[in-house]
Amino acid sequence: MHALLALLLISGDVDWSAYGRDAGGTRYSPLAQVTRQNVTQLKPAWEYHTGALLPKSELTSKAAFEATPIMIDGTLYLSTPFNQVIALDPVTGQERWKFDPDIDRSHGYSEVTSRGVSTWLDSTRKKGDPCQRRIIFGTIDARLIAVDAASGKVCDGFSQIDLTQGVGLKNKGDYQVTSPPAIVGDLVITGSSIGDGRLADSERGIVRAYHARTGKLVWSFDPLPASLKNAGAANAWSTIAADPERDMVFVPTGSASPDFYGGERPGNNGYANSVVALRASTGQVLWAFQVVHHDLWDYDVASQPALVTWKGTPAVAVTTKIGHFFVLDRETGTSLLPIEERPVPQSKIPGEQSSPTQPFPKYDTLAPQKFSADDAWGITPEEKAWCKARLEGLDSRGLFTPPSFEGTIVFPGNVGGVNWGSSAYEPTRGYLIVASDRLSTIVRLIPRDKLGDEVKAANQNRFNFEVGPQRGTPYAMMREHLRAPSGLPCNPPPFSELIAVDLATGMKKWSVPLGSIPLPNGGAIPGGLALGGPMVTGGGLIFVAATTSEQKLRAFDVDSGRELWSGDLPASAQSTPMTFSVGGKQYIVICAGGHGKAGSKMGDSVVAFALP
Repeated sequence: MHALLALLLISGDVDWSAYGRDAGGTRYSPLAQVTRQNVTQLKPAWEYHTGALLPKSELTSKAAFEATPIMIDGTLYLSTPFNQVIALDPVTGQERWKFDPDIDRSHGYSEVTSRGVSTWLDSTRKKGDPCQRRIIFGTIDARLIAVDAASGKVCDGFSQIDLTQGVGLKNKGDYQVTSPPAIVGDLVITGSSIGDGRLADSERGIVRAYHARTGKLVWSFDPLPASLKNAGAANAWSTIAADPERDMVFVPTGSASPDFYGGERPGNNGYANSVVALRASTGQVLWAFQVVHHDLWDYDVASQPALVTWKGTPAVAVTTKIGHFFVLDRETGTSLLPIEERPVPQSKIPGEQSSPTQPFPKYDTLAPQKFSADDAWGITPEEKAWCKARLEGLDSRGLFTPPSFEGTIVFPGNVGGVNWGSSAYEPTRGYLIVASDRLSTIVRLIPRDKLGDEVKAANQNRFNFEVGPQRGTPYAMMREHLRAPSGLPCNPPPFSELIAVDLATGMKKWSVPLGSIPLPNGGAIPGGLALGGPMVTGGGLIFVAATTSEQKLRAFDVDSGRELWSGDLPASAQSTPMTFSVGGKQYIVICAGGHGKAGSKMGDSVVAFALP
């Protein structure tokens, strides 16, 4: 086996067959043609333009090209923010086919993104038969579609499944699919993305398994208890991990609705904010681990769980927006590193009963977790004073301080810690690699009869805020990602870090600022906001882009965190890179199309790098 692998690495093709490279989401490739010694020689090999941002519409301004391509059977497959699926020649970047599901661009959608596609091989069909291999993906208008990997034509039998059925649909455009489905045996298993902050009883976050050939529903799993009627969501909007040999899937779930007030959803809300292990063939719950009890902060489990090995034990690594990470026994869900329940600040809002405790690791965290007016930062004395004044008088009792009438400092905020970019696992060293953000948020609850006056006052003060009506509750929500007038965060830099953790101990091996924010005077602030994730290779390299303020792909030394190389991109890359080899030549590919909501440079490029 080792000799065969070595021969493939030297002279053959090595694929990237799933969104996270494998079903377990490791984002690790054994390829080692590109090494720490020669990575500086990487050059662009080809560039492809998807054309996805045309024709222009109001949706274009919020599109995010978050896809990671897959490589299988000599073809590269990817999806655009509007769910066009494209097949490319991996050596030249030439288009082989394009499928367009005809998303209605005149309609509003909560998210305009697709992180990728999945693939399934039909064992009953012969090579060359239509749809012997299928490319399967979900859409932002909540369809599940299968097309022929060879031609891009819609497959018979499976066709297109309407996922809005059976979930209590309230608002079209707020129930979507943004992540690729898990494939286990002959099953396609998918979650959903549900718009936040709208109402108490939003759509249910049901996870469903369909037969990959026929499209028949095989099982469904609702993370919320049936008794919880006036709530919804707890959905798996991120990517589900799978262990086909054990017939298991690992589902990352989000908050029950609405995110910031739980008076209508008392208790710990079933399997919300958890990683839930299910029997892949039946949907039976095997175990669950909840990272946040009774979420009031939008602390979804946003990352794909990573299947790792901990001191010889099959395990699951779970990263979070909070900066906590957990290493769980894959068979039982028991924590393999020491954790404890600690008392946390309690809510002062009438009708709210926050959880008295939350789970805390007794080892390193991936982000700072305390921020107050005394910690305010600014690039100038004036900006620091502005930030401090903005923070004074807000509730700040540490991590898990609940939302309040006066405003609560949430740090890390909902765009903090590790988000959908997930982690990468380096198996020979036992390292977990993450890009972790640091961004503070102010959250206020507003009695419904005062909402109009509060919005008017916020507009007059030129605060950059969003409002969640939270219909069906006594309170609306106002949220502000705290930035100074210059647009820079009010918390101290770096605003993101690349971190390597030794999973055996739970301790950091190293951490370095990820990228920078260029300044007009030629200087730079270390660590730009990162949306995207890392991959790691057998060449001892970590590849990551992610930063919204730059247009670069970087390579780091896995042992030290030292930056070894960077390559220019035509737009920001809020995505995760991947790698493969064809004919013994290794390529590194990334989608560089920016992120409309984050304000990064937009585009429609897929870029490949290789050695000369």
